[in-house]
Amino acid sequence: MARCLKTAAIAACRRSKIEFPMHRGRFITFEGMDGCGKTTQLRLLAVALRERGVEVVETVEPGGTEIGRQIRRILLDPANAEIHARTELLLYFASRAQNVEQVIRPALVAGNTVLCDRFTDSTLVYQGCGRGLDSQIVHELDRIACQGLRPDTTFLIDIDPATSLARAKHRNRHSGGPAESRIDEESAAFHERVRQGYLELAAGEPARFVVIDGRATIGKVARRIQEALLAHV
Repeated sequence: MARCLKTAAIAACRRSKIEFPMHRGRFITFEGMDGCGKTTQLRLLAVALRERGVEVVETVEPGGTEIGRQIRRILLDPANAEIHARTELLLYFASRAQNVEQVIRPALVAGNTVLCDRFTDSTLVYQGCGRGLDSQIVHELDRIACQGLRPDTTFLIDIDPATSLARAKHRNRHSGGPAESRIDEESAAFHERVRQGYLELAAGEPARFVVIDGRATIGKVARRIQEALLAHV
C-alpha cells in the first residue's frame, strides 16, 4: 500500500507543472518527528527537482557517509539504552562533521542543491529540549562541526506525538532492516518536548522554516512543499 501511495504521489508531482527557478548551491533540510514522512517527502522533492534539470544530492543525519552510517547504528540501536546524553550529542555531531566535509559542502561548492534528512535543528530539539542539554553547548558544537553551514530552507513536517510514535513503530516492524527504535522508546513527555521545541524554532526563524501539516496525504504534502519552495526561491 505504501509503495502504491508513493508512486501515485510521484505521478501527482509530475502533473503539477510547478516550475522551479534554476538556483544552485542551495541547502534544504527536512525536519520533524519520527514518522512524520520527511524522508518520503525529501525523495519526492528530489524527483521533482531532477525532472526540472536541477542537480540534487540527497543525504541524511545521522549517516550520509560510511563513517556516519556506523555512528548511526550505535545511536539508534535499542540495545544501546545506556548511552549518556552527552555521548549521544557528541556522536550526532561526529556524524554531521563527516557529512559536511565529505558530502554536503563539496556538493554546494559544485553548485548542487543538497537535500538533507535532519540537521542541527534535530539536535537542538532532541538533545536540547528533549534531553535538557544546554542549547549553547549544541550551538558551540555546531560551530565546530559545521563551520557555519546553515540551511537556506527548512521544511518542518508537523504531526502530533501520538501519530509520530504510531507511524514510527509501524515502520520499525516492517522495515526489514536493523532496528532503529532507541529514540522511539522514550516517554510521551519527551516526544511532546521535541514537538514544542520544533514549533518554537520555526516561530523564531520564519524566513527559513516552512511548517507543513503532516496529517495530509503524501501527495498533498508534496504539493505544498513544492509550492513553498517556489515561493522561497
